Amino acid sequence: MTSLDSFKCARTLKVGSKTYAYYSLPAAEKNGLKGISRLPFSLKVLLENLLRNEDGRSVTKDDLLAFVQWTKAKTSDRDVAFRPARVLMQDFTGVPAVVDLAAMRDAMVHLGGDAKKINPLVPVDLVIDHSVGVNFFGQADSFKKNVEEEYKQNQERYKFLKWAQRSFENFRVVPPGTGICHQVNLEYLSQTVWTAPGQIKVDGKEQTLEIAYPDTVVGTDSHTTMVNGLAVLGWGVGGIEAEAAMLGQPYSMVLPEVIGVKLTGKLKEGITATDLVLTVTQMLRKRGVVGKFVEFFGPGLAGLTVADRATIGNMAPEYGATCGFFPIDDDTLDYLEDTNRSKDRIDLVKAYAQTQGMFRGKSTPDPVFTEVLKLDLNSIEPSLAGPKRPQDRVALKEVKTGFSQSMDKEFNKASEMAKRVPVTGRNHDLGHGDVVIAAITSCTNTSNPSVMVAAGLLAKKAAAKGLKVKPWVKTSLAPGSQVVADYYEKSGLQKELDTLGFNLVGFGCTTCIGNSGPLPEEISEAINQNDLVAAAVLSGNRNFEGRVNADVRANYLASPPLVVAYAIAGSMNIDLAKGALGVDKKGKKVFLKDIWPTTREINSVIRKCITKDVFKRKYANVFKGDTQWGKIAVKGGLTFDWDDRSTYVQNPPYFDGMAKKQRPIDDIVDARILGLFLDSITTDHISPAGSIKEASPAGEYLRDHQVRPKDFNQYGTRRGNHQVMMRGTFANIRIKNQMVPRIITW
Repeated sequence: MTSLDSFKCARTLKVGSKTYAYYSLPAAEKNGLKGISRLPFSLKVLLENLLRNEDGRSVTKDDLLAFVQWTKAKTSDRDVAFRPARVLMQDFTGVPAVVDLAAMRDAMVHLGGDAKKINPLVPVDLVIDHSVGVNFFGQADSFKKNVEEEYKQNQERYKFLKWAQRSFENFRVVPPGTGICHQVNLEYLSQTVWTAPGQIKVDGKEQTLEIAYPDTVVGTDSHTTMVNGLAVLGWGVGGIEAEAAMLGQPYSMVLPEVIGVKLTGKLKEGITATDLVLTVTQMLRKRGVVGKFVEFFGPGLAGLTVADRATIGNMAPEYGATCGFFPIDDDTLDYLEDTNRSKDRIDLVKAYAQTQGMFRGKSTPDPVFTEVLKLDLNSIEPSLAGPKRPQDRVALKEVKTGFSQSMDKEFNKASEMAKRVPVTGRNHDLGHGDVVIAAITSCTNTSNPSVMVAAGLLAKKAAAKGLKVKPWVKTSLAPGSQVVADYYEKSGLQKELDTLGFNLVGFGCTTCIGNSGPLPEEISEAINQNDLVAAAVLSGNRNFEGRVNADVRANYLASPPLVVAYAIAGSMNIDLAKGALGVDKKGKKVFLKDIWPTTREINSVIRKCITKDVFKRKYANVFKGDTQWGKIAVKGGLTFDWDDRSTYVQNPPYFDGMAKKQRPIDDIVDARILGLFLDSITTDHISPAGSIKEASPAGEYLRDHQVRPKDFNQYGTRRGNHQVMMRGTFANIRIKNQMVPRIITW
């Protein structure tokens, strides 16, 4: 419907030969919304959203006036209705949402209605990225074998998604093997300024025009926040909220406080965006920003690329904020051009942002914030985070000491620090703190060429000196998009990584989501029979207990080059800041500083190997998929042809017995507490995405349905089957119910 436009701000904007309609913030300020030009950029996006959707019911004039009050109080308790431009999904959490839509179509037919009426009302993109696992690694054919295994295990799910792709309007699927949803979103899907045809009343005349407005998104993955680095306001929501948004319903939220983080200075030589984001995460967790927007500003932004900003935006869930927003500036425009967005789109983004007061320049006044924190980029030092939480940053120089302290306080094994045990069938032993997983993984870092190239260059220098990865380390490389594989191949760095065992294993989340695959049997046996505290080092965003791998208790987040370095060191008991990684071919000690690449070396590779043409080629057929995707046969038309034998996708019972006339909802009476949990409980504990244990209720269900334990797959892959997920609730192996005196799996 046409906005009521209480502040008479509908205008037209000519960009080149095209004319767009839009809702002008300067005009709204002139016509009654005084002071809104000083709002944080993120709240300007939110305000425009309400101006465009003012209907007198979900969005009222008083809701708009609340933004004026916010500029004075810098806080608000006003509930507002936000309507995102689009919805982003990954397959773990996206499948159940699409299952619900399919069930709605069945219910519509059952009630005598038209199934065609059940469709998303806003654009929805589902990227299949969570299903590939690291079952094979360290070999030239690891990628091929992992993809074959992925398709073998997930045929039922993929048939369903391919049906949905063909059946629903406003719904697109990015097939397996393309990349991680957030990196695909950053590199291709996002437009920064969105356009769509709509009714708008300009100069007293109602007409249909192409309306321009800020690109906004909600996603069924918490790290949807990554795209805030490209000035796209977005965050993760639950499945029910995402479905509501898909069906055109607003997302209700309190007009948030906005914490400004003023960045000054510049990152020192050798410091990575990963070091920065781990510091930001620690700082903001300490401050407490849950339910708040965080917005970055200040002269330090000039030294951060969009990829750096996306790294910071990605970990907003870890520092507790709704989002970590960066405004549009020249770097935003450069990124859009470098990633092959159209010239018309880039021109629109620039013109729209400048017209709306949404463009950050050198002379742009600082916005008004609820509170301002300051961070000098020059103070950032090499860092990891662990062993259990992403906010527990530890400086590289203190990792060895920190692990020793964790062995005492976290794992109660201080007296066993020197313990080593033999490994059956191998000529090496294993001890506490040994790194058994080293994974270059996750959208957090694989979207950032600087740290990915750094990892490749470090591998090159290490191999040249004769350094090797320790034999007990499971290595893997899972980029977030095919663009990474292209510049690795072109630069020759993939061969260098292959030499150290970091062969390509897939394009997806892998280890970061818990799809690290099994450790070699003899390594797993040595760990479990001797109760060893084994370690994993991954370039991810989450390191909660039980998430990465059931055999690994100490998990550390690190930059990709540090992942390679720890694979070579093989242990958390080595001080990489001072100690030797190993010896070269002449027997001389090699230190981390000897193989750490310079900024000049990194930038040289980026300039030579990452071009606009790479993005053009890799995203030309992004929705087509590979040969195996093309071979998947699809059944069903407007409604899905459910298979009662499927253990992956089942028609949920939500609409069973539904009548045209709604029955009253009964109260819940005499409910009892089943579980009492402490503050650090996460969604990983409540509804795990990792492996399914044979002895668990979900495992028993699958065995009863003739599924072999080796084919159980992950909880995340079976979220389209309510029977599995009901049994998987609170199934995390490390969850602690305070009502019972021991760790218990539900």
